Amino acid sequence: MTAWTEVEIDRLSTEDEIHVASIRRDGSARPPVTMWMVTDGGYVYVRAVKGEDSPWYRHVRATDRAHVTAGGVGADVDVEDASGDSALAGRIDTAYRDKYRRYSNSVVASVLTPASQAATLRLTPRR
Repeated sequence: MTAWTEVEIDRLSTEDEIHVASIRRDGSARPPVTMWMVTDGGYVYVRAVKGEDSPWYRHVRATDRAHVTAGGVGADVDVEDASGDSALAGRIDTAYRDKYRRYSNSVVASVLTPASQAATLRLTPRR
């Protein structure tokens, strides 16, 4: 997998939301879901607020492919589980708190629950 370019990461880092359209097995895209995102180490991460049982999470994990748009960046991406690394999870928690601190604590807490942490996904562009 190839990481995002520095320009893409800069653009994505300044955006609050990313639009993620999961790709069906037949190659067609589902309607996009708007999500919060954070970056860490040149990668983009999202979390399913409702955890692994959410329909969106199940759809995107069925093919581990999606199309994303935000900040003038559009890319087909590979999707992979990023929930098994506790150090990374801590950095992602901190990134969410820092980036979205202007929202109420209860709103930010929605991406910090054990269920959403277990549904952390890394989005990597397909080149």
